[in-house]
Parts: sequence; C-alpha cells; structure tokens
Amino acid sequence: MSAKSLVAAIPAAASADALARFEASFSYETDCWDVHDALTNGPQDFVLLDVRGTEKYAAGHVPGALDLAHRKIIGSRLAGFPADTLFVVYCAGPHCNGAARAAVRLARLGRPVKLMPGGITGWLDEGFALTTAAQPDQAIA
Repeated sequence: MSAKSLVAAIPAAASADALARFEASFSYETDCWDVHDALTNGPQDFVLLDVRGTEKYAAGHVPGALDLAHRKIIGSRLAGFPADTLFVVYCAGPHCNGAARAAVRLARLGRPVKLMPGGITGWLDEGFALTTAAQPDQAIA
C-alpha cells in the first residue's frame, strides 16, 4: 500500500456536506468579477466598503467604493443607510483579515454583509483598474 499525500491523508467531506458548505459560501462572499460587473453594468444594489484606511484608500481603491476602516465601523456611521443595505467589504488581499474584521463588525450591528475575497490584489489580478478619485457623494460621515 502506498503512502498518501498530505492532500489525501484527510478524507474529503461527503458530497452532500461539501455541497452544503460550498453553496452556503455564496451567502458570505462575492468575487471581484461580480462586483465589477455590478459597478459597470448595474444594478448596484450594495454599498462597497474599502476597509483598509484613508491613506491606502487615497492611494488607490475600487471605483465607487466608500472609505471606512474596519475599526471605524459603528452604528452611527451607518445611520444614513437603510437597515437592509447590503455591504460588500474588501481589504488589501488574501494576506489581510481586515475585510473579515469589517464583516464581523457589520454582522454584529445586524447589517447584511458579504466579503470580496482577494481585495485589491484580486481586483488587480482580474485586470480591473483602481482610482484615486475622491469618495462618492454618499460618503460616510
């Protein structure tokens, strides 16, 4: 009997369990391509939050994103948005957990939230441009 690789040493989940897990993941995240499509072609039925911090936001961010660092997400800053507003959060990339921290804060406030895994790194990997334009009119106070 041959030795198993580190990949196969732990058996894969049952197909039904894998299906449930992977289907559920779409409730928690969306990808850069789908965000880009909505921003470009509509409808944009979510608010995109860049949660890296103002300095990094100013250096380059996803067009249409609002600047709100994860540590500054509090109820009063979101008061201008209806309670059912879907927020999509991103940070620097796969090496950064700022988006997950933002998602936790939003969920604790009872706000619908999805993560955009890959963040700025994923956005650029897809070939999409960043902007340094000022924050849109719907800025968060």
